[in-house]
Amino acid sequence: MKKSSIIGIIIIAIAIGVIISTYADSSTYANFSEAVKTQSELHVVGNLNKQKEMVYNPQEDANYFAFYMKDKSGVECKVVFNGTKPQDFEKSEQIVLTGKMQGDEFHASKILMKCPSKYNKDQVEVSAHTAQPSKI
Repeated sequence: MKKSSIIGIIIIAIAIGVIISTYADSSTYANFSEAVKTQSELHVVGNLNKQKEMVYNPQEDANYFAFYMKDKSGVECKVVFNGTKPQDFEKSEQIVLTGKMQGDEFHASKILMKCPSKYNKDQVEVSAHTAQPSKI
């Protein structure tokens, strides 16, 4: 074989390996029941339970926000977000969390809120919030 053919095969093999590893690391949509079974990062879609208390005290810890959410299958779980409480969080129609289960709590690293638009009745406003890394 020619040297250029061998180099081409190696480049193709590396590209396939990168694609497979990227696909394996990408998170998938699930519910809280499935999140308990796996330790990988998942997206969970649901609605805020407004009857339960939300915990956020910026004077005590500005990077701790906890609330209860029901997923699409109706399972409720406590969610802990290590970041500030998103503005107009209570007005959100739907919440998409990125994170994983730790014990019986879902620890979110990212919150995506789908809120009703302020100006157009038929449009939905989307905003994303990412947790701040903790300082040690």
